[in-house]
Amino acid sequence: MTKAIIYGVIAAASLLALNTNAQAGKPPTNQPPEQKSPLFANQFDRALAGQFEARERDWRNGAVVYQVLVDRFAPSATLADKKSLYPSPKILRRWDELPQRGTYLLDAQLWSHEIDFWGGDLESLNTKLDYIKSLNADVLYLNPVHHAYTNHKYDALDYMQVSPEFGTREDVKKLAASVHGMGMKMVLDGVFNHMGHHANIFKEAKENANSKYRDWFVFGAQFKTGARVWDMAESLPELNLENQAVRNYIYAKRDSVVQSYLRDGVDGWRLDVARDIGFNFLSELTQAAHKQKPGSLIVGEIANYPKEWFPSVDGVMNFTLREIILQTVLGKIDAQTSTRMVSRIIDDAGIEPMLKSWTMLDNHDTFRLATVVPNEAQRKLAQVLQFTLPGSPNLYYGSEVGMTGGDDPEMRAPMRWDLANPTNATLRWTQQLINLHKKHRALRVGNFRTITANKLLAFERYTDRVEDSVIVIANPTNTEVNEIVLVPNSKLMDNRLMINLMADSNSSKASAAANALAGTMTPAAPASPVKITAALLNVVVPAHGFLVLQPEIHPDGGYSAYKRVQ
Repeated sequence: MTKAIIYGVIAAASLLALNTNAQAGKPPTNQPPEQKSPLFANQFDRALAGQFEARERDWRNGAVVYQVLVDRFAPSATLADKKSLYPSPKILRRWDELPQRGTYLLDAQLWSHEIDFWGGDLESLNTKLDYIKSLNADVLYLNPVHHAYTNHKYDALDYMQVSPEFGTREDVKKLAASVHGMGMKMVLDGVFNHMGHHANIFKEAKENANSKYRDWFVFGAQFKTGARVWDMAESLPELNLENQAVRNYIYAKRDSVVQSYLRDGVDGWRLDVARDIGFNFLSELTQAAHKQKPGSLIVGEIANYPKEWFPSVDGVMNFTLREIILQTVLGKIDAQTSTRMVSRIIDDAGIEPMLKSWTMLDNHDTFRLATVVPNEAQRKLAQVLQFTLPGSPNLYYGSEVGMTGGDDPEMRAPMRWDLANPTNATLRWTQQLINLHKKHRALRVGNFRTITANKLLAFERYTDRVEDSVIVIANPTNTEVNEIVLVPNSKLMDNRLMINLMADSNSSKASAAANALAGTMTPAAPASPVKITAALLNVVVPAHGFLVLQPEIHPDGGYSAYKRVQ
């Protein structure tokens, strides 16, 4: 009985000491050193506690987005029944035809290639969701599906209806349900700055000065066509968003365009020419969307400097980051300048909206990536940066299989399904990058800090856990670079090995040469392991090569220098 009491007192005292240490933020005195504990968090870790878990719970952060032009993605199985939907002067093309620039149709006030169709629709897209899911995408983003005259649908006739060539609102609901069933989200393209000049409400407003829609647009003798149009495009009259009735119709009321589609199952909106909508109306729209569907996403097509557009929108199409990446890999911006630019954007805009912003290298308005960057090594370097810098990587359909395309309409060719096979090296490479991004917490939701370098673009993505850290070192120059860089992470232990995340799957440890060679998809060669020494890394990176490194936390043999850090 006496021994039991003594043992009980000792146990109680130990528990008290453990609790006291926990409250003081000290490691438990009786815990074996090989068992990591949150109590090893330092004061800087504790300041970040909970932030990364919250980001992980928000699907909008670091999501992989797959963009689709409905008309060009999947051939319709019922095309014969749909031919009446493409009356002259519209033309229905064969799937194996490539789009070519047409002539300007004076009567229609548009280009003939804007009314060339390939016949894809929402139902055919639904049959290809398995492919999108196989890429490990998180979000399906559709270019406009609302009723419009052209193939691109940026000239709305009626927002509340779906273009008959694509289907119906019921098809939108079915597609959203299918997307959700595969664990993905769906975002639509909202074109709310302007409509098409064929829209009945515009024609009525133009012809009748007493129409209730007259002040939905801006008319005046100072305008060439009698109405204010977007960017001098005669077929695109701008909406008068200063009119509360217009804002009620677009987003403010429960039965508005924005809110009703969210109730149909859509998870967010990408807003066309969002800069033209302006800060205040964007803010109202975003708040209305969030109220209707908490956690919904509003991304603006804004090529301006991002800083002041938040929180008017959740994220932007990050054109600025795209330009920096492309001009860097093409040798037009040096590594040091590029690093400063990226860091400045993130510091000014904040990491949270940057994680929700879409990082794209091409889309329906730009030359395709393989056309802009024909050199394979440079192109792969650009993609590594796309998937490792803060943001949500946006893939434009077909670029993952190597499709090319120049100016409009070449970049909008029908999907090359013959290239979507396991033997396609470009597809395998893209999937490797997607898996890298999704596997590593720091790449999805981590913070950003620069690594001090000279000729190399180098940075770290990190969280409150050292094991999450990912170090990216890129050489955009035309020559091999041997350089010592400073990694400002106090938890990276001296004289410890780094794991090569892009190396051959048969090799578990990195080497300077192996890392760099893996960056150009060349088989790794034996070399000295990469070690961090007194916060410095001595690296050799070939022209247009890269390193993607992570600390080796649990080496063979049982000893870990990381045993008492979080």
